[in-house]
Amino acid sequence: MDTLLNLRAFMTTAREGNFSRAARQLNTVPSVVSKRIAQLEWELGAPLFERSTRKMILTDQGRRLQSRAGTLLSQFDELAGSLSGEAGSLQGGIRLKIPTSVAVAFLGGMLAEFQSRHERVTLDVLLVDRPVNPVEERVDIAIAGRDATYEGVTDIALCPLRQVICASPAYVRQRGAPTHPRELADHDCLIFAPSGTTWHFDGAQGPVSVEVQPRLLANDNYMLLSSARAGNGIAILPTYLARQAIDYGMLVPLMRTHPLRERWLKALVPSHRVGVPRIQAVISWIQKELGDVPPWDR
Repeated sequence: MDTLLNLRAFMTTAREGNFSRAARQLNTVPSVVSKRIAQLEWELGAPLFERSTRKMILTDQGRRLQSRAGTLLSQFDELAGSLSGEAGSLQGGIRLKIPTSVAVAFLGGMLAEFQSRHERVTLDVLLVDRPVNPVEERVDIAIAGRDATYEGVTDIALCPLRQVICASPAYVRQRGAPTHPRELADHDCLIFAPSGTTWHFDGAQGPVSVEVQPRLLANDNYMLLSSARAGNGIAILPTYLARQAIDYGMLVPLMRTHPLRERWLKALVPSHRVGVPRIQAVISWIQKELGDVPPWDR
């Protein structure tokens, strides 16, 4: 067991950058963390860190160990959990990152139902509207609608994520409706900050990308929805947020001849965590609940 404790001390120090922060995470003191890493270095016969007064820097041997140790520790934790738990039952914690708007609109209820069926599973849910590398931020599942991907991370498709470019009827009456993406340069645009200021479309002549100038830049889609309904500009919104406003005439779709580039809602999972039964189970549950056509597009 000493080797496992030493590996945990090593992985935590590699992530936190020094003994003091690692000790706080491990609920111990820096001298104990330092001793555990020294023992591990002695066992392996190789230095794992280049030590300085400010930061611990991984050696080449340390980087190689880091790339493998996370998998080893996860496998041990899963084995220990399976031996101590009831046969066939799911148990243990899952740390998820979910975009705020889709969590509030749909995924919150789906996760609540999943947890009611699996009483021994605990959830630690972070509502974050920025790209998250689940390996670096110690997240089991990061749900995202953007194209970002990372080394050592497996992408699992959940459902199509349709978007619509739209504005209020009052904005269209005052400023007119653009018929081609290049006309957006003459319009006020409301932009989801994490996606950037380049908007991508498909058309009869092929893909079209345009750089737009923001009147509003926000990292929350509910903020963009409110601003678009108030007549402040043109926004790209996921259909799970825009559908009701469009149905009630508060927003109108624009440029139907140039649909937005297709996107998918996906789960990003550290590759060494993909085989964990409770992680597999919650992803399968979300996929089943969303379906090939998610509930907001039915």
